Amino acid sequence: MRSLTLALTIAACGSAHAGAWLQDKGHWQIITSFEASRANAGFDQEGHIDPSVKFNKLYLKSLVEYGWSDRITVFVAPQYVIATSRPGPGAPVTSLRDSAIQLGTRVRLFHTFGVASFESSYTSAGPSDLSNSRHLDSAQVSELRLLYGTNVRLMGRDGFLDLEAVERFISRPRPDETVFDATAGIWLNPKTLLMIQSFNTISGANAMPPDTAFASTKLEVSMVRRLSERWSLQLGSFQVPAGRNSLMEQGVAVAFWARF
Repeated sequence: MRSLTLALTIAACGSAHAGAWLQDKGHWQIITSFEASRANAGFDQEGHIDPSVKFNKLYLKSLVEYGWSDRITVFVAPQYVIATSRPGPGAPVTSLRDSAIQLGTRVRLFHTFGVASFESSYTSAGPSDLSNSRHLDSAQVSELRLLYGTNVRLMGRDGFLDLEAVERFISRPRPDETVFDATAGIWLNPKTLLMIQSFNTISGANAMPPDTAFASTKLEVSMVRRLSERWSLQLGSFQVPAGRNSLMEQGVAVAFWARF
C-alpha cells in the first residue's frame, strides 16, 4: 500500500493540513497553496439565503513541516489574504490586506491500528483567514486538534480516511470554534489521487458585537497528481452549501508541495 503520509499532506488548500500522519525524522515537507473564492450570497441567522452579501478573496498559504523525531513534527504556516466584502444592501465595500502566521507541534499517540496524533498550535490570525471569512477582525487563536487516520481498500484500490476534531480558543470579539473535519482519498492509479473532504465548523455562543455565532459546512473535491518522487500538484474546487451567519462561498484551489 502506498505511503499515505504523501496523500494526507493535502487537505483544504486554504487550510493545508497534514492529517494524522507525521513526517519522518529529519525530513521536510512544504505545501504552498493558493485559493480564489467568492460569495454572491450568504446565510442569515436562520440559515436562509441572503443575496445582498458580496465577497471576494485571494488567499496564499505556505505550510512548512519538519520531522523533529519519528513521534514529533513541528510546523510553521505563514499566510496572506486580500479580500473585499459588502455585508448587506447599501453597506460600504470593505477592502483588506493582511498576513498571519501559525506555529504548532503534532505528536503521535499510537500507530497500532491506524494512526492517532495530537496537535497544538498558536495563530496570529488576520481578517478573513479563519473558518468564517465573514469576520473582518484580527484574532489570536490557540488550537487543540485530535487526529485519526487509517488505510482502507475501496473497489480494489488503496485509499485512506482521516478524521479530526478541533477546539479553537479565539480572542474576542470572535467566538470560539468547534470543528469536525473528514478526508477520504482513493488512488485512481499510481500517480493520481482523488480526495473528497468535509469541513464543519460550529461557533460557541461567546461572540461579542459586531461578531456573531455562526455555523458552516464546506465541501471540497480535488485531484492530486504526483509529478515526481518529490513534487506533487493538487487542483480542487469547493463550496459552502449550508451555514448560518456565514458566506455561501465557492472557489478553486491549487497547491504545490514538495518533500525533502
